Amino acid sequence: MSDDSTALAEPQLLKIDVTVEETSTCQRKVKVSVPREEIDRYYEEAVGDLMPTALLPGFRPGRAPRKLVGSKFKTELNDQIRSKLLNDALARVNEQENLAPISEPDLDVTAVILPDDGPMTFEFSIEVRPEFEMPEWKELSIKRPNREISDADVEEAVGNLLRERGRLVPAKGSPKPGDLMVANLKCTDDDGKVLSHAEEMEIVVRPKLSLADAELDGFDKLVSQLKPGEKVTSKISISDEAAVEDLRGKTVTLEIELLDVKRFEMPEVTPSLLTELGDFESADDLNEAVRKQLHNQLEWHQRKQVRQQVSASLTASASWELPPELLRRQSQRELERSILELRRSGFDDDSIRRYVNELRQSVMASTARSLKEHFILEKIAESENVSDTAADYEAEIKAIASQSGESPRRVRASLERRGLMDVLRNQIIERKTIDLVTSQAKFQDMPFEFPKPDAEAIDHAVCGIAAGEDEIPTTPLAHEDSSS
Repeated sequence: MSDDSTALAEPQLLKIDVTVEETSTCQRKVKVSVPREEIDRYYEEAVGDLMPTALLPGFRPGRAPRKLVGSKFKTELNDQIRSKLLNDALARVNEQENLAPISEPDLDVTAVILPDDGPMTFEFSIEVRPEFEMPEWKELSIKRPNREISDADVEEAVGNLLRERGRLVPAKGSPKPGDLMVANLKCTDDDGKVLSHAEEMEIVVRPKLSLADAELDGFDKLVSQLKPGEKVTSKISISDEAAVEDLRGKTVTLEIELLDVKRFEMPEVTPSLLTELGDFESADDLNEAVRKQLHNQLEWHQRKQVRQQVSASLTASASWELPPELLRRQSQRELERSILELRRSGFDDDSIRRYVNELRQSVMASTARSLKEHFILEKIAESENVSDTAADYEAEIKAIASQSGESPRRVRASLERRGLMDVLRNQIIERKTIDLVTSQAKFQDMPFEFPKPDAEAIDHAVCGIAAGEDEIPTTPLAHEDSSS
């Protein structure tokens, strides 16, 4: 045990004067002043650190006068001291003011001057988590969708899966629901200006056509009388969240030119097809994998509906407004988070694309709800010591890998390359906090039916520019694999 004479001295904390002005719910303007005595202390420490190695003509290393060393290396010392003071001051602001920042400070470092006399002052703006009273989160009353996965559910899902591998055969006549039509699309404004066009798009005929920034209801009826070579037009409204601001909410004309119609012919379940679908040895193995996937999707629907109810309860009193710029920056993250969650739960590419297109139509409002929910869950997590572990990341990445058919190592590398590990962390913390909230909730099970796809989603934006580029990789059905 060390005595006072040998104990290491505690580092002396930087003393600063801080004023914080609330400019909006999530915006703070911070002014910082570092007193002259603190600048002098940092200067003396920096000169002291330099003394043993300072080389000056006529003096051996470490023997030059302190004043001469300070004068000779003034520029280097000033840059070093200014940088250290800035870093330490920013850290002290967070400690003293409990700002809970959600972005990097908007600070022009090059504009900060280390003066010869008086204090060093600087100011910056920063986005922070809004201040609010913790809502009551214990013993919430929640309705939870539930059902048994029946053999009929499995049979229908296997049929949909086989249909994707079906053979397309030429069809005569007009497109019918479920047919695949090949078509050219062209979008024009009221003046006839072409906003976007796409050639030879493959579109399954369904009641609704979902584009990146618009939806067309009655799509199946619109094309029901078309013959190859014929065209049909329809008015379509561009989403208020479209990438081109001038076109938001505008009604434009969508022209569809039918080129060809094909019908799906269901494939025979052969050993080679079973191998292609996921190295299955028998049809029973395929059915069991599909049943497990349906369970995963049911759990996703349960989490979604439970989370919506938890969110509605927690955010009921969250009347604070969030800055539009913050929502715009976070909207792409909201899409990426949703895609990760859908991939983890085993949804196919078409389902993911439908959901993403639907989300894009109202991404700002959805992001506002999600951010408010995130701030509240984050505060609950802090108060209840909910944290992430290495095992959490391994489990999440393994779950994504088991659905995508890739190795966990490649999935992790892809997430790191795309800068999505922080999205994954938020997902982990939020899910664990939701689990904590629901562990103390009162549940009432409600009947549930799997939604039937009524929309065909395509990767095309009416205004010509999508709101964001989202990677929706191919997701073959795969066995759960414990190897990494």
